[in-house]
Amino acid sequence: MDEQTFTSFFVLDQSTIRGPRDLIGKKVAMNTLGAHSEFMLREYLQREGLSAAEAKKVTLIVLPPINTEQALRTGQVDVVALTSIFRDKALGRGGLRQLFSDFELFGTFTAGTYVMGRRFVDEHPRTVRKFVDGVARAIEWARSHSREEVIARMVRIIEKRKQDRTENAETVKFWKSTGIAGPGGLIRERELQIWLDWLVKDGELRPGQLKLGDVYTNAFNPYAAAPAQPNTAPP
Repeated sequence: MDEQTFTSFFVLDQSTIRGPRDLIGKKVAMNTLGAHSEFMLREYLQREGLSAAEAKKVTLIVLPPINTEQALRTGQVDVVALTSIFRDKALGRGGLRQLFSDFELFGTFTAGTYVMGRRFVDEHPRTVRKFVDGVARAIEWARSHSREEVIARMVRIIEKRKQDRTENAETVKFWKSTGIAGPGGLIRERELQIWLDWLVKDGELRPGQLKLGDVYTNAFNPYAAAPAQPNTAPP
């Protein structure tokens, strides 16, 4: 996430919800539980001093992103998490007010990673390296070129593969940034430590049970060894 790409929680303009304590007894919609949006909400509540018992009085509702705006506007829920095209289109229709965002909570931050099984990595290291290298170069190419150039390239890619799949380039115009913090997508341990701390706090893991070095690696990323050297030509 960064200043351009982030997730926000919204209420209606006329809502009486102004802060975390106002969420007690309210319904909050998000795309899934146990992931980024729930973590954001819980962090927001904790930072503002709500107890665990008070936080449990905030009801979490799972809704597909395409339905959350409508659920808010029709009064089925009180707060919704919106990002990307869903946020921009909702704001374009007006009548919404941002309560908080993940960028406000954490600043520039990579919130997720690609995951490969340990066995696959051990058996196919060349494939893994080529994949990670390609993704790293794509990230840096997008970061070093204008938004217009990135969108134009996305459109060309979509047009080129139309014969193999059904898609259109309509949503591409909503692209703003990669939302990735580290150069080439390098994983920073502090970004995973936040999740580990929460799992220990919730009792799902014992202190010291899991070492972050056992679950991630930057070894296949060319930016780990020489940040300024990898080729950033269009992938």
